[in-house]
Amino acid sequence: MWRLILPVKSQNNRRKLSSRRRLLRIVLLGLICLGAIFAWSTWQTRTLTFGQSQTASSDTPTASKNISETILPAAEDTQKAASATPTSTLSLSSEKPGTWKETFGVLQNSLAILALEENGYSQLFAYQPAQSPFIRLTSGKWDDIHPALNPAGDNLAFASNRGGWWDLYLLDLHSGNLTQITNTPEYDGAPAWSPDGRWLAYESYHGDSSGLDIFIRALDGAQEPIQLTDHPGADYEPSWSPLGRLVAFVSTRSGENEIWVADLDQADDRFTNVSRNNHQIETYPAWSPDGTQLVWSAIGPSGIHELHLASPGSSASFENKSRVVGSGDQAAWSPGGNALLTILSTPNQEFLTGYGVPEKAITLPPVYLNGTANGLTWGNLAPNLDLSTTFASSARVTSTPLWFPALTPLADIPNGRQRLVALQNVQAPNAVLQDLVDESFAGLRKRVAQAAGWDLLANLENAYVPLTVPLEPGLEDDWLYTGRAFAFNPLPANAGWLVILREDYGAQSYWRVMMRARFQDGSQGRPIAALPWDFNARSSGDPRAYETGGAYAKSIPGGYWVDFTRLAEAYGWERLPALAIWRSAYSAARFHEFVHTSGLDWQDAMLEIYPPEILVTPTKIIPTTQVPTRTLRPSPTPIPTRTPWPTRTPTPTATSRPISTPTP
Repeated sequence: MWRLILPVKSQNNRRKLSSRRRLLRIVLLGLICLGAIFAWSTWQTRTLTFGQSQTASSDTPTASKNISETILPAAEDTQKAASATPTSTLSLSSEKPGTWKETFGVLQNSLAILALEENGYSQLFAYQPAQSPFIRLTSGKWDDIHPALNPAGDNLAFASNRGGWWDLYLLDLHSGNLTQITNTPEYDGAPAWSPDGRWLAYESYHGDSSGLDIFIRALDGAQEPIQLTDHPGADYEPSWSPLGRLVAFVSTRSGENEIWVADLDQADDRFTNVSRNNHQIETYPAWSPDGTQLVWSAIGPSGIHELHLASPGSSASFENKSRVVGSGDQAAWSPGGNALLTILSTPNQEFLTGYGVPEKAITLPPVYLNGTANGLTWGNLAPNLDLSTTFASSARVTSTPLWFPALTPLADIPNGRQRLVALQNVQAPNAVLQDLVDESFAGLRKRVAQAAGWDLLANLENAYVPLTVPLEPGLEDDWLYTGRAFAFNPLPANAGWLVILREDYGAQSYWRVMMRARFQDGSQGRPIAALPWDFNARSSGDPRAYETGGAYAKSIPGGYWVDFTRLAEAYGWERLPALAIWRSAYSAARFHEFVHTSGLDWQDAMLEIYPPEILVTPTKIIPTTQVPTRTLRPSPTPIPTRTPWPTRTPTPTATSRPISTPTP
């Protein structure tokens, strides 16, 4: 083997460069250690203390002769009701981190209630770490969503389809008695309390032409509901200011989801856009207990989910721009107004965490949620309230798994590997799945057909894909090869039976699949509030839509829709992120592919059905280039001889015509 020998000068230069690199590494390592020590010491000595709750502002505008006079008491009575609401001083212990007091002290003397998915149904749970992590309040094969505590903390309003249609209900936390507030075939949801606890603002759907709008209803039923908004765009998720004169909500009237505020004291120019950001999607507004601050969730082009806080004061004029107070997707204020609870979402998992205001310090480390959250409320803890006793029967309910794997071991499969099982009555190129997940697929298929009224999973684009079948570029290590994934047929999207919602998490794009319900009478599904993603816009001639892989739709489709992604999660099927090339390659979006990982990575999943040798990628051996044989010199091609010109044929001389001799 030949060895390259460098000159002495070159070797010295290399030694000096190597020494400098080692010195630079040592310096960087020292700086990192010093930074870590400083951060640790700061964390150890930090004391988080929240101040007293603020009182309601005294400059509440007086009522004019409009909707505020019809549905609300006088401004002075509203202010008294807001100021009379009991508050609590919340402070965190200065003990060492990790103790119970510092971790959960922000939740003492208060009550948080969440709507969480369990086995494909949404149920209500109270969160009181001092007594029990989660106390079940409701149970059944229906959905209870959008909980909202009244100012006194003893009644809970929420939306439910337990009666067959979506209506509003009132749950007495002292007695456990349930009262139905609305009784209509239309969808009603997202209730929000007035400061005096006598009115509810809520979202309601009244057909494709009107879409979602905000209504206000008296709890005593003394008058008909009053429609607050009437716009072709969707108006939803109301939040009533504790000062009584402002209602914040989400609206698409500007072409995207933004935060608007309705001033009940104004007859004209009542609505104001308070977020005013064309590059973000804003949702879930929530007023502080004193009505001086408004927080909402915002997702920007970077895909980061942030909580924005603004201070409108006592009118709808937001003079100061919003500021970021933390990460989250839905926030609820503490009774004292000095902390926030929020749902922190990831593509296939959600957590509950908390922040201090205005310190921005984490007051509650992320708590794992066993299902998707469909609402969060945080309020006062009513005196003598014992949830564990009142809801003892519900608390004893234990959920059972939706499916169990039924394995069929075979002697001809070595090393405990799993077999591939045929799917019954399913059309696909290879209608088989791995033995550990086929029962889950069958359960999901039955549940989807029941919820939407039609069978999406009867026709699959792909289930298991053999290694001998190559997929498109970028899908060489796709989960379809493992037998733990399926891709449904995306053709129903072209017929309007599927809607795809884009959800960005950081630099990755995910998709939420919505199925159009077969029966559009309100008994199946819910209305859509977000603008769908239109993949077909890339071929519309718009250069920007072509470069971005599509565009948001111009309007929200009407009707009732079933969340297929939510049902798939209940049976363990997770969605996959779009590949980096999805904007230029439609198949790379992967919105129609779902995988049942069971906590495995791709290689471990492959080893369940293949031997380890299948993962050994052989090194490509490049064959040696053959030396070409010498080509013989061709003999010269003879030059053809010149073809002689033909000789000219002489023109024959004319023969004289004989002269006729006269006859004698």
